[in-house]
Amino acid sequence: MHTRLDQSVRAGLRGRLSIAPEVAAAIAASRAVVALESTLISHGLPYPQSVEVARAAEMAVRESGAVPATVAIQGGRILVGLSEEQLVTLATTGGVMKASRPSLSVALAGGGWAATTVSATMIAAAAAGIGVFATGGIGGVHRGALGVPGYAARATLDISSDLEELARTAVAVVCAGPKAILDVPATLEYLETRGVPVVAVGTSQMPGFWTRDSGIPAPASVADVAEAAELVATHFALGLGSGVLLCVPVPEVDAYPPADTRAAVERAIADAAAGGIEGPAVTPWLLARMAEITEGRSVRANVALIVNNARFAGQLAVALAPPERRQRRRRRAGPSVSKSTITPTTQAINRRIQ
Repeated sequence: MHTRLDQSVRAGLRGRLSIAPEVAAAIAASRAVVALESTLISHGLPYPQSVEVARAAEMAVRESGAVPATVAIQGGRILVGLSEEQLVTLATTGGVMKASRPSLSVALAGGGWAATTVSATMIAAAAAGIGVFATGGIGGVHRGALGVPGYAARATLDISSDLEELARTAVAVVCAGPKAILDVPATLEYLETRGVPVVAVGTSQMPGFWTRDSGIPAPASVADVAEAAELVATHFALGLGSGVLLCVPVPEVDAYPPADTRAAVERAIADAAAGGIEGPAVTPWLLARMAEITEGRSVRANVALIVNNARFAGQLAVALAPPERRQRRRRRAGPSVSKSTITPTTQAINRRIQ
């Protein structure tokens, strides 16, 4: 599937790409490929769990019949597809920065390791010709970013660059919804304004990241991966230039209860405000605080949804592949939306978290 990116930008980025041989061969043959981000490896989880989850996500993509392409930055190059050694190095190297669209040039010029966020991974995927990308949850509009009516507190304008990237880069992004610590209604409004289809899979409600139901109606919904592929193909055929956000609920067995999630999020946000946490430190601080409040259950849900999203993205990429490639791969694809991602790998990871 061809992705859209401004031609001058595409040319400049292509000169910075180092595409792994397996990934390059799959792209050249129009086979299914799924891009994966790398911030979970360097910042999301401690080592060795971080590498175990990355491996599990890549395996889920492979089991669906697609080729995984984890993206990172090193030595002034954008790496599309990491080796086992590179995964471990990224996870164990100190001081790894997070690269997004605003900091992509800084990360490349710095010459060291950098992990790619949603926006940077979308940019790399589009430049490489990869049309499907799996992540955990997207960033969005933080609470208070637009101000609060009746309060003197200033508007922080803390809005993730993920949203602008979805508006300008034609990649299908599979996630479990916006992170639950965000202002989800404002995030959906922002995406609507910027022309990004937001589609829930297998439900009429927006998935709530750690929970299956945020209590917010989804702007659009599809029943399964086949309908999702039809919608994505139609959107990209129109040439509108924006991405598509596909929101897959966390597997039921791993989900955190909605009421408990809301209570934990409110408590974490109050703690962050009391501690003066703001700016780029807010999201990692809140996620770590949620892990403490939920006694690790938010982390276990996060692991499950990452693997589940990777599996769905693999199935989507296979469905979007040219018919002659799709038929060859179809037998290897599993169910459209998994109710459980309990595998020996995820069980081992969850035991470590416990």
